[in-house]
Amino acid sequence: MAAGLFELRKDATTGWWVATIVDRAFHRDRFARAAEPVDDGGDCQNCRLPAGDGVRTRTLKDYAFHVVGTGEEARELESSVAQISLGDARASGSWRTVVAPPGEHRPLHAVGTETIVALLSGVRAALRDARRTAHTDHLQVVQNWGAQAGARTNHLCLDLYDLPQVPHRIAEELGGAARYVIREGECPWCRLVRDEPARPERMVWQDGDTVAFAPFASRSPFEVWIVPRRHEADFGRAGEPDVAATAEALRQVLSALAVTLDGPPYNLVLHTAPLREQVDATYHWHWEVHPRLREIAGLELGTGLPVNPVSPEDAVEELIARTRELRESVAGASG
Repeated sequence: MAAGLFELRKDATTGWWVATIVDRAFHRDRFARAAEPVDDGGDCQNCRLPAGDGVRTRTLKDYAFHVVGTGEEARELESSVAQISLGDARASGSWRTVVAPPGEHRPLHAVGTETIVALLSGVRAALRDARRTAHTDHLQVVQNWGAQAGARTNHLCLDLYDLPQVPHRIAEELGGAARYVIREGECPWCRLVRDEPARPERMVWQDGDTVAFAPFASRSPFEVWIVPRRHEADFGRAGEPDVAATAEALRQVLSALAVTLDGPPYNLVLHTAPLREQVDATYHWHWEVHPRLREIAGLELGTGLPVNPVSPEDAVEELIARTRELRESVAGASG
C-alpha cells in the first residue's frame, strides 16, 4: 500500500468520504480496550423484568419521541401542551429492548448460537409487528456493549427504537443505493458480497449464506459489515435460515474482535428498510459492528469527516493473525 498520512476513501453507495491513515504501523496496545461494566448498583432490572425465563421483550418507554422541530417551532409548542391518549402514544415512538434470559451478562459471542438466534428472532418479530401497525417510520435496532459504547446495563440485550422519522444516515443510504442501482444496474450490497471475497485483505469471515468484511471506506477502526448473500431489504422478512446464518456470522466476527482487542466495547447496528417505504429492489439489510476504541477528535467534529487510524486492511490482517494464533495454541494444548 502506498504511504501517505491520510488516504481519502469514498463509499461507493453514499458518497461519504473517510480519511484513512495508511502509513502508521499498527500497535495493538494503542487499540486493545476491554469493555467496562456498567455500575448498576447490583440490581439488574433486565434480570427480573419482564417476568420469565427465556428471551423477553421489555418496554422501557412507550412515549419516547416528541417531535418539536426547530427552536422556533419548539417555542411555539411551549404555549400549548399536547394531549395524547395512551392508545396513540406509540405513534410518537417507543424504546424497548429484547433481553436475554435472566442472569445472562456474557457478551453476545459467548452465549451460544441458540440464544443469539432467539434474540435475533425477537428483533425480527418486532420489525414485523412495527410494519404491520405502521405507527412509526423506522425501527432502529442496536446493541451497546460496554460502558464506553453507551451501554446502560450489563445484561445482554438488543435495543429497539421506534422512530417517527427515517434517520438521516439511513435516508442517505436509501438515496445512494437507488442512485447506485440506476448507475450500475444492481444493488450495491449484492455487488459487495460478490466482489469482497475476491479481496482477502478485507475479508473477515464467510460461508454459503453470509459475507463479513471490513468496508473499503471504514469509518472506525476494526469496523465490520455482516451482509447476507441473498438480497432482501427488510430483516423482518428474513427466514429461519437467514436468522441462523446471521447468528453464526455475528458469533464468528465478535469472537475474532474479542480475541484481537481484549473483548472491546462496541456498537452493533442493524440497517434495514424503513417501515413505510418500498425499497425492495434497491436496499439490502445488513449489520454493522463498530468497536469503540478511541475518542472523536477535533477534525472529525469540525468537518464531519471520519478519521480512521487503522486501515481496514491492517485491521483484518490483525484479526486473522490473532484468531489463527488462538486456534493453533488450542490445537497444541489439546494435542
